[in-house]
Amino acid sequence: MSRLNPPASGESLTPESKTLEYKRDLSSPYPVLRALVGFANSAGGSLVVGVTDGLDTVGVADPLAEQDRLANLISDSISPRLVPQFEMVTVEDKTLLVVNVALSNRRPHYIKSLGRREGTFVRIGASNRQADQDLIKDLERGTQDLYFDQLPVLTQTPDDLDTSALEAMLGRPVTLDLLRTLDLVTEDQGRRVATNGGVLLVGKNREQVFPFAHVMCARFRGEQRIDIFDRVEVHEHLPWAVDKVMDFLKKHAFRTAEFGEVRRRDVWSIPVDAIREVVVNALVHASYSAKGSPIRVAFCDDRIEVDSPGGLVPGITVEDMVRGVSSVRNPVLARLFAEMGLMEKWGTGVPGVFAAAAADGLPEPSIIELPKSLRFTVFIKNHRPQIEPTPGTTRGAGDKVTNKVTNKVTNKVERQHAILTAAAGMTPASRSDLMAVIGVTSQSYNLRRFLTPLLEAGLLELTQPDSPRSPTQRYRTTIAGRAFLEIHSAARPGISDE
Repeated sequence: MSRLNPPASGESLTPESKTLEYKRDLSSPYPVLRALVGFANSAGGSLVVGVTDGLDTVGVADPLAEQDRLANLISDSISPRLVPQFEMVTVEDKTLLVVNVALSNRRPHYIKSLGRREGTFVRIGASNRQADQDLIKDLERGTQDLYFDQLPVLTQTPDDLDTSALEAMLGRPVTLDLLRTLDLVTEDQGRRVATNGGVLLVGKNREQVFPFAHVMCARFRGEQRIDIFDRVEVHEHLPWAVDKVMDFLKKHAFRTAEFGEVRRRDVWSIPVDAIREVVVNALVHASYSAKGSPIRVAFCDDRIEVDSPGGLVPGITVEDMVRGVSSVRNPVLARLFAEMGLMEKWGTGVPGVFAAAAADGLPEPSIIELPKSLRFTVFIKNHRPQIEPTPGTTRGAGDKVTNKVTNKVTNKVERQHAILTAAAGMTPASRSDLMAVIGVTSQSYNLRRFLTPLLEAGLLELTQPDSPRSPTQRYRTTIAGRAFLEIHSAARPGISDE
């Protein structure tokens, strides 16, 4: 069946995509071969001959002769043998030759004249890219029912797995039988060794074996990934990395409260559950055989981007992901994440992210396949601190969340500016230090009057949020607080505690 949908009268052809490419003619055979190899190695696709780059239909003068020519070219030039299906489609009274290629079970295919190493191509978006050796190995494993995370690590034994951490994750004792059941250990030449999945999940020496199996998080000023304000590297066991990443994102988000009939509910300025799902998907579906590519989480003023190495699993397109179609790259990782309740059911998470964005009135998320990674972007309400608009001006739609902070800016004392300045130093400040700066005692009344409004506004934060009364508690100015100081002089009004 052709991937080309003939347009209705007056409509244009569908643009090129991961599964569709156009060629005017067969005068340049090399780009044609690259596209066919890329389709066979990636997710299948259709090559349409008789359409220009501008999507003008010019047709094929002798489609039967061109079909024979192309069939011979494919047979002579591509290895292993590729057997596409040909069909002819009429568009605007012109005949187009369509070559349909399925995802191949004999991949990797390559162009013979270039050799297997240089002639293997994959489809990335609407372009064809040369596959590196790691990707070629992945393509091979995919046809042999072999998964990277099930393969043995000959240098790692069951003793090199952190079974105490695993017991904490699962809430039950860990036995050798359980390690086998979860494919965290396997047999190799009569020896018990850990699998790649076992090392990735709970390996004591994970980053010696996989130096890039960690997460890099950064908060950027503005909407470009240029000016880094804060960063952290997460080196926890992968299942525990989820919470650490989310802690970093929450640190730079705003929090308000909704009061129901029974209790208070925290409301974050970012869609926490949706972003958590994206982070989980990145950790589970990343290609850990790729070298030099940790997972990256970027928090910009208008979006949060999660880049995971490896791109899409062969056979899957972005459109498939959005519909909930799933193909697991790392079944060992996926199983443990599911056992821990981090993944309820494979494939259901991505549609949920899109649904959550729509429910919150946010733009539709974006999934882009890059040359060596997959970028999942969740758009958020603008997190650039705003000055409350003056009478007669209007507020942009993206300012809704940040104005929950800035609408508290009313006539207040300069001492709160002094508090933010003191807490913005290299070392977090104690409550007594902050109170001393403004010349008052550390009595509860003063804490409630001067610190609590700043905390609730998201301009000040605790270093130990889970232990608010800890004697070692310290305070530091948030990114919003620093931006607030930049745009307000000491003579500007403070934060109301009324």
